[in-house]
Amino acid sequence: MNREELISKIAERANITKKEAGLALTAFIDTVTLELENKGKVSLVGFGAFSVSHRNARKGKNPKTGEIIDISARDVPTFKAGKKLKDAVR
Repeated sequence: MNREELISKIAERANITKKEAGLALTAFIDTVTLELENKGKVSLVGFGAFSVSHRNARKGKNPKTGEIIDISARDVPTFKAGKKLKDAVR
């Protein structure tokens, strides 16, 4: 499902226009992004939690050449699925 299909489904399920659904989706994405930029966490009970994890610097291997490379430390966004979401997918 792409963004436009998601907006259509949200509009249909919430009985709102596609424009309103698009604005709501954009607001949700922007809010989660801003919270993660500030090293925060967004928890939606039953659905899951968005958070930031730190990855330490490490050595890696270029799969094409086999050359050993340095991978720098960085923070990455993570998502952990909640129980209801996990159960729905099973």
